[in-house]
Amino acid sequence: MESRRQFLVILASACGLVPVVGWLTGPSAALSGTFPVARSDEEWRRMLSPSQYRVLRRQATERPFTSSLNDEHRPGTFRCVGCTRDLFASESKFDSGTGWPSFWQPIAHAVGTSVDRSWLMVRTETHCAGCGGHLGHVFEDGPPPTGLRYCINGAALTFEAKL
Repeated sequence: MESRRQFLVILASACGLVPVVGWLTGPSAALSGTFPVARSDEEWRRMLSPSQYRVLRRQATERPFTSSLNDEHRPGTFRCVGCTRDLFASESKFDSGTGWPSFWQPIAHAVGTSVDRSWLMVRTETHCAGCGGHLGHVFEDGPPPTGLRYCINGAALTFEAKL
């Protein structure tokens, strides 16, 4: 990620667009807010695996079709790996064919959104309302009844099957 930012800075400098660099490469609002669960960066690093840390705290994206949760179809609840907040009910999960667990609706008040300007795009980032951790993105190409597709990194989730 750092090399991408360096590339953008060099490119913007060459084009005379230095003021735009901060806007294009700056972090989204999700990790800069105040959330009920707060930990130091060192605490996050200790409690999360390297891939979970990269996704949840550094807004990385896991490779498609690598999460076992993509194929999870049992009744249950998908939770935040960082704070165990309930995020998505299995009833709202669907196979989007994208390679990431996808949902048409989060549990009420579980997920927040912010503007993500990375990769020279403007998207809607989703983050956990409990700890601010990056989950993925939401798109307007999902199924009824909402028409939304919450495309979520499996590394940001745990799953608890309904007994």
